[in-house]
Parts: sequence; structure tokens; C-alpha cells
Amino acid sequence: MGFFSDLKEDLSQAVNELIPEDEQAKNVDSTETTDTVSLDEMLKNIDDIQLPVEETHHEEKDFVSADNTTEDASADAETAGTAEEPENIADNAEEAEAENGELERMLAKMLEEDSVSEKPEVPEIREENKGASKNMEMEMSREASDETSVITGGMIITGDIVSEGSIDVIGTVNGNIDALGKLNITGHINGNSKAAEIYAESAKINGEIISEGAVKVGASSVIIGNITATSAAIAGAVKGDIDVRGPVILDASAIVMGNIKSKSVQINNGAVIEGMCSQCYADVSPTSFFDDYKPDVVKSKSK
Repeated sequence: MGFFSDLKEDLSQAVNELIPEDEQAKNVDSTETTDTVSLDEMLKNIDDIQLPVEETHHEEKDFVSADNTTEDASADAETAGTAEEPENIADNAEEAEAENGELERMLAKMLEEDSVSEKPEVPEIREENKGASKNMEMEMSREASDETSVITGGMIITGDIVSEGSIDVIGTVNGNIDALGKLNITGHINGNSKAAEIYAESAKINGEIISEGAVKVGASSVIIGNITATSAAIAGAVKGDIDVRGPVILDASAIVMGNIKSKSVQINNGAVIEGMCSQCYADVSPTSFFDDYKPDVVKSKSK
């Protein structure tokens, strides 16, 4: 709105200068009407109006000065930006160095924490090795005694049993048995059995049998598991492999479902075997015998 008001005043001033003084005097009373002339009419007649030369030059100078001021302002802004750019670059470089330093510190802390967390594992491994060595020493230091432990018929034990003497199992044991003496079984065992000698009579065993000496399985005994011993006499039923470095005797009532490895095998009439028999512990090896054997070639006599 200020621009239009200034333009109106300039136009009215120019009109007054162009009109003669006599006409101005005559039209004193009509000044109020001229002031009320619409802006549209004045704009239509603006081409017919001739402004003084000095004023036009003055206005052009003003516009030029205004343009110069804008150009100077833009140039100042550009110089200020160029002056500030090195400072910004230096600040960015310092910030990048600070961030790199922080990252290096964080990585060093992480490595230290990892090394600290890994160090406690070594004593744990050493403690486990110490525990295993202690168990081995305890087993080596164990000595057999003449005492005999009895598990009666109405007794049920759930858990492993370790004894330095002999054990008579008449009841039920749900666990492993480790005895340095003899193990007599007439009850039920659900687990592995290990002893110097093992005798089973009318027993039900679900697990492996390991003996440093002889194993005897009486009639009506059922064993589901492998048997390892130095000698074996079997009159019951066995479902598993038999590995004996000495002789194996199968009675007439024996039923074996598994492979037999032994030094020698004696099978009585009536025994049933479903598996392979191998006398791999015998003094004579059949394979080596036939490998060394070379048949004599008899040449025919020529007439």
C-alpha cells in the first residue's frame, strides 16, 4: 500500500507542474475532485505524462544504488561464507579426530573386557582336570575288602552304588553298580554292572555287564546288554554282543542273539545262536594261516 500512495503523490505533483498557474487558480475549487481521481484513470494517462529529466535521473540513481547494495550484500555473504569454510573444515577435522579417539578407546575397553572374561575359564579347566585326576587316584587307591552288602528282596534303590566289597542284589536297583568284589544278582538291575566276578541266577538285567574275571548266567536269567569278561558260561538268554578273551561255553538252554568274540567256543546240543562267532583271540589266526599257505604244484611226468 505504501508504494501505491507514493506513486499517487508523484503523479499528482507532476500534473500540477505541467498545468499553467491560471488554470490552477481557476480550478482551486476543484482540487478536491482531482484528489479523488481514480487510480485507474491516472494509470491510463501515465504514458502521456512527461516527467522532468533530473527527477528521472535521480530515480535511476536510486535504483542503481539499490541494486549495488544488493550486489554488495551478496558479495559480503559470499566472502563471509568463504571465510567461514576453513573454520568449519577445521572444526569438522577436530570432531572426526575426537570420534576416532573415542572409537579406539571403546575398542580397547572391549578387548580388555574380553581378555578378562576369558581368563577365569582357565582355572575352571584346571579344576576339572584336577577333579578327574583325583577320581583316577581314588580308583587306583581302592582296595577290595571281604565285606558283603545285601540288598534284600523288598528293597528298591534308585541311584548308583559303589562298593569296595561284594554285593548281593536280591531286590531292585535302578542305577549303575561298581564293586571291587563279587556281584551276585538274583533280582532286577536297570543299569550297568561292573565287578571282579558276576553271577546271575534267575535275574533280570537291562544294561551292560563288565567283569574283570568270569561271568556266569544261570537258567531263567535274561540280560539285555553287551557282556565283556575274560570267560563266560551262559545258560540263560542274552540279547547283545559277547566279547570274551577266554573261553565261552553255551549250555543247552542258552539263547544268544548277538555276535560272539572269544578265544574258543563250546556249544552244547540245544543252544540257539543268532549271530556270528569269531575266535579272534585264538592262538592261531585262520587268515594268516591261509595267507601263508602255498599249495604244492604236482608236475605230470612226461613219457
